[in-house]
Order: sequence, then C-alpha cells, then structure tokens
Amino acid sequence: MVTVEPLHFKGHVIVGIEVRLPKTTLLILQTKSGYVMCGALDIALLRDKLANRGILAARAVGVKTMNELWNGTIESCTQAAEDIHISPGMSVQDALFKMLEHENE
Repeated sequence: MVTVEPLHFKGHVIVGIEVRLPKTTLLILQTKSGYVMCGALDIALLRDKLANRGILAARAVGVKTMNELWNGTIESCTQAAEDIHISPGMSVQDALFKMLEHENE
C-alpha cells in the first residue's frame, strides 16, 4: 500500500510518502528540490556513483513511522545537501526547511 499525504510546514507543503512493503516500510518526506528518507536510502550510492546528478537528499535511521521520521535526526546526506548546510545530527525538520529555503534562491 502507498500513502501520499501533504504536510503543511512553515507556509510550505511537504509531501509525505509511505510505501508498505513486505517486512519493511519506506518513508519519504519530499520538497520540490530534495527529500529526507528512512534508512533504506543508499547515501553512499548517491554520493559516489550518482554524484554528478547533484541529488539533494538526507537519511534518518531507526525510524519506523512517518511521525518518527518527521521528528528524527539526519544520519547522513549527499554533497548537494551539505552544500546548503545540511549535516548529520541536524533535525529532519531543520533539514527540510533548508531544502525549502534553497528552492527560493
């Protein structure tokens, strides 16, 4: 089952996507320019083999629900995310806000 839900955040809309698969659930919070995802996101792949794409993404691990992702902490991120001052240890909400600010530049 796939659930897509708009979330209102500081005057913006973020899309929450939940994909329920056998024995796991993929969780994504998406802005127009990037996204934060659960631990299933392969940051190393994005940083190394897909670096030329400049993907703006970050990962939070140990989250099992959308609420946990929303209130989570960034564990790792792509170079494009670092370029807009997203870093490990930052809250997911702060990272999403930086993505939203980046869209307005």
